[in-house]
Amino acid sequence: MAAVTLILAGCTQAQLIGFLPEGSVGATNHTDRTTGLWVTSWIVLLAVGVVTWGVIIWAAIVYRRRKGQTGLPVQLRYNLPIEIFYTIVPLILVIGFFAFTARDQAAIEEVDPDPDVKIEVFGQRWSWTFNYTDDDVYDVGIQAQEREDGSGFDADQLPVLYLPVGESVEIKLESRDVIHSFWIVDFLYKKDMIPARSNYMYFVPLKEGEYDGKCAELCGEYHSQMLFKVKVVSREEYDAQMELLRDKGQTGDIGEDFNVNSNLPGTGEEEGDN
Repeated sequence: MAAVTLILAGCTQAQLIGFLPEGSVGATNHTDRTTGLWVTSWIVLLAVGVVTWGVIIWAAIVYRRRKGQTGLPVQLRYNLPIEIFYTIVPLILVIGFFAFTARDQAAIEEVDPDPDVKIEVFGQRWSWTFNYTDDDVYDVGIQAQEREDGSGFDADQLPVLYLPVGESVEIKLESRDVIHSFWIVDFLYKKDMIPARSNYMYFVPLKEGEYDGKCAELCGEYHSQMLFKVKVVSREEYDAQMELLRDKGQTGDIGEDFNVNSNLPGTGEEEGDN
């Protein structure tokens, strides 16, 4: 324990959070929980690895064939204590991992019956549509555009999702065409967007700032250009952005009418008609 304490004392912030994005620390009400599960799992697995490697090396050294030895050593068919050990210990580890993962997943997936902000997000090849349901405005983005000098994508042209800091958010996830995945990297969570099915995410952004988002499901030729930005801002800045969209005439929402799959369940059309 003293050695572990000494080693951990010299760890950088990146190492202490298991090399997860440093911007994730305290980013939402769920990120620290996710980090804790990740880091604790690796510590346990590292301990198991050290014991396993140690036993392998010890056996290779102690039971190696020495000069002058011939034949085989005494063979043992059963060793009840060892068999009980390598059966019970992995079982305890699996049950433990399952229990803590199920606990944290249940907390992250808990439905908020009365969120402060509701936003509907459509993924489409290869960009995003954001419907700010409560404010009855929308914003439609384009896929990432490469700079003329070839130095990467122009961040100023990426679609931007605005979120108010410190307020509970419900994000309804939809797809217009194929399966996508909505991923805000520093929020340490992603969820699939499946045609004809609505998925939901609930969280509270806790730190103002700008975060990277992307599609995390291979969805076609320009999948790598399906990027977006997230800006967590004050309530005043959020309301100002909603008013700006309203001034642009972007009122209402861009709903399912633009979905390319017309024969999906719930569209009112039969598959045989297409």
